[in-house]
Amino acid sequence: MTPAQPPPLLLTLGEPAGIGPDCVLLAFDAQPELFNNITIAAPRLWLSERAQELGINIDIVESRSLKSLSRVGSLLCWNPLPEGVAFGNVTAGRTSASTAAAVIACIEAATHACLRGEASALVTAPIEKAVLRDSGFDFPGHTEFLARLAGRERVVMMLASSQLRVALLTTHMPLKDVATALNIEDVATSLRITHHDLKQRFGLSSPRLALCGLNPHAGEQQHFGDEEAAILTPAIQQVKHDGIDVAGPLPADTLFSPQMRKEYDAIVCCYHDQGLIPIKALSFGDAVNITLGLPFIRTSVDHGTALDRAGTGKVSYSSIMEAIKMARLMLMNSIAPEVNRAG
Repeated sequence: MTPAQPPPLLLTLGEPAGIGPDCVLLAFDAQPELFNNITIAAPRLWLSERAQELGINIDIVESRSLKSLSRVGSLLCWNPLPEGVAFGNVTAGRTSASTAAAVIACIEAATHACLRGEASALVTAPIEKAVLRDSGFDFPGHTEFLARLAGRERVVMMLASSQLRVALLTTHMPLKDVATALNIEDVATSLRITHHDLKQRFGLSSPRLALCGLNPHAGEQQHFGDEEAAILTPAIQQVKHDGIDVAGPLPADTLFSPQMRKEYDAIVCCYHDQGLIPIKALSFGDAVNITLGLPFIRTSVDHGTALDRAGTGKVSYSSIMEAIKMARLMLMNSIAPEVNRAG
């Protein structure tokens, strides 16, 4: 008896005028086998027009039903847009408010498919946040939107590569607001989520975490700030009672050194650039953005929409390939966890 095909992995294109369509088309053209049991949650038109512009000749199939899609050697598109949602023609490199509702609807439909078990995981290409916000999208980015759709009060953004994993306590907010956004309970919750998903989806039996200090030299015994003593240390003590292995708070200026970072499975950072600068310096183009704490697996690229390169063919598609591979690795580890400290 032939085993049943597992639910497909869904991939959303993000901003259709950006390089999301380019990356998908170039990756499929280079390695079509990578897209086995992958469905693009977007109108076929967004890909077919870009394929023509790039001179890529591939078979692109569209269906209004996710369950009816199956054709070996073709790029599969599920168009989930309800009647009345315009998706129109797209010009590479030129955003349009007219596509914003369709972009949001595709992400929402793909998320609900994952929540219903009709899809195994979600991979997302980058969105153009300013365009969506101007159209009423009241979220800083994908991460917060997916959390709301999944009914999760708190999730954790993590970027991962073969060299480093960084998780963030805060994401897209002004630096001046970070200190007041931190509190003991939220820090403890983020540490628990990171620990849980490293065990359940990365196959690490005993994850080792390090927490960065917020201030220079981790506050240097409160001479440079008291957030370490007042917030971060109590949070660490709280989760250690649960058996979670966390070191810190440690000075961020030395924690990312080659010797130090090898000691930990993930480094938890207080704010966006504290974590993203080191991982992008080490692994730009190869890192994967992962949302921890969701009831399904979500991965994404580590770059933006690069509107100036859309339609040129001169883009790297390595991150979308890594995001697909990471989603599949996490699915495999979720089914049969194995200890793997190599990345």
